[in-house]
Amino acid sequence: MIEAVTYDFWETIAREATESLLEQRTSAWSELLRDSDVPPETVRRTFEETWRIHSEHWRSGRQFTPVMAAERAVEDLGVAVSDRLREDLIEAFADAGATADLMVNDGLEETLAELKRRGIRTGIICDVGFTSGELLRGFLERRGLLTYFDGWAFSDEVGVYKPDPAIFARALTSLGDVPADRALHIGDLRRTDVAGARGFGMTSVRYRGANDDDEDLPEADHVIDHHAQLLGILDR
Repeated sequence: MIEAVTYDFWETIAREATESLLEQRTSAWSELLRDSDVPPETVRRTFEETWRIHSEHWRSGRQFTPVMAAERAVEDLGVAVSDRLREDLIEAFADAGATADLMVNDGLEETLAELKRRGIRTGIICDVGFTSGELLRGFLERRGLLTYFDGWAFSDEVGVYKPDPAIFARALTSLGDVPADRALHIGDLRRTDVAGARGFGMTSVRYRGANDDDEDLPEADHVIDHHAQLLGILDR
């Protein structure tokens, strides 16, 4: 009997719209740096390098929070900036996440509503990237979706990334100490979502409706292409 379902955020709950967060941050910083000698191309390369550093940390399980990323990007610009401009750049880095135009994946809201009707608790287990857990919750609240979630565990707040068992444990604790063998986790990545859930004793579901991960790692217990298919798994 499944008592709780947890969701990954990126590519599972939502994905970036046409204008990427990279483009938004590049535009915002280029405007702030318009009186300097830093061209937009340099700003973009700085963000790309910061993301590369984040990815290295993420894959090795070392924290690289959104604040750390913003501060690193400022340093890597290679120009002296005033304290005020530094603060403005870091704020603009975060604001891109606060105002992001993300797309909620098809069938999610209807599925969440049905889970609530069935009395199944729902949560989020998310590696945040450059956008904090606080801002991601703000996005869900603006879309009217936060009310469906009973608890969560975001990497910048827990201090570890998936597949570390601590982030899965935090999520299930937030849902009322649901036993792992009565919980199911949905995500798009084999290394973090599938391996993390199975290693913690949860049923794993790989969602490939937005991203079909082809990394050569073990497959999930179930694979779905649309969120509504989860209900069929729960009915078995």
